[in-house]
Amino acid sequence: MIESFWSRMQVELLDRKKWNTRLELANAIFEYLEIWHNRKRRHSQLGWLTPIEFERNRIITVA
Repeated sequence: MIESFWSRMQVELLDRKKWNTRLELANAIFEYLEIWHNRKRRHSQLGWLTPIEFERNRIITVA
């Protein structure tokens, strides 16, 4: 699973630009993980919902 993740990050982020500094790269990786992958990207294991949508649905059904 992690190989698939790293492969996707390589294609979606790392190969698209030449990074000038390590800080620039670190910030881009952080944004990719925290903003795109964890909040907006739809996940097959979550029924093609974003993690935020999945959590909202889970909270509504539990309440």
